[in-house]
Amino acid sequence: MIGASEGIGRALAERLGALGVNLVLSARSEDRLKDLAASLPRKADVVPVDVTDAAAVKAAVEAVGEIDGVIYVSGTYWPMTAGDWNAEQVETMLDVNLMGAARVLGHVVPWFVARDRGHIVLTGSLAGYRGLPGAIGYGASKAGLMSLGESLQVDLRGTGVKVQIASPGFVKTRLTDKNDFKMPFIMSPEDVAHEYVELMMSDAMSRSFPTLFSWIMRLSQLLPDWLYFPLFGRKS
Repeated sequence: MIGASEGIGRALAERLGALGVNLVLSARSEDRLKDLAASLPRKADVVPVDVTDAAAVKAAVEAVGEIDGVIYVSGTYWPMTAGDWNAEQVETMLDVNLMGAARVLGHVVPWFVARDRGHIVLTGSLAGYRGLPGAIGYGASKAGLMSLGESLQVDLRGTGVKVQIASPGFVKTRLTDKNDFKMPFIMSPEDVAHEYVELMMSDAMSRSFPTLFSWIMRLSQLLPDWLYFPLFGRKS
């Protein structure tokens, strides 16, 4: 599990650990990972990694060895409009949220395909369905990751490699604490972890939640541009 040190990742690790899953915990912070591992009901291995570093990802994959699945929960976020564009932060969001997953999958997917067995769980977002105000960088990174997951599913459907995408809305974490606006249907990391586990134990390819909010965002994809952008765009 990559991104296990806090937020959704930590809550999911706690839930999976309680279910008896043998975990390999990964993130940048070794101290937080060790703290989490010590709190779990069964032994968990700790392998720190910085997903923005290709060499570090390769070394971590080699250190872990054979695995049954990979859960990519790692992510970063800054609220940002086009008028407040911060180049470094936009590049970091794309690097961690999308390219980090690609670096990991570049090692894991060929291995899973070769043995015709494996489980891949990616973290999308309701923000990935359409362009949203204040989502420069973040929305693009999640849309790209969701497209990557769907392409994997298309190519690997019918094989022994299972691909799933969990797409939450707002989650109460250190990252969303940066927002200065009301976040509708905001969920706790523990409730989100429950959704992940239900998805992982099913044959569904994806799950978007909370339900009502996900319906709104999915329906927005059906709106024509002439209606969508005046509704969601900047009001002059």
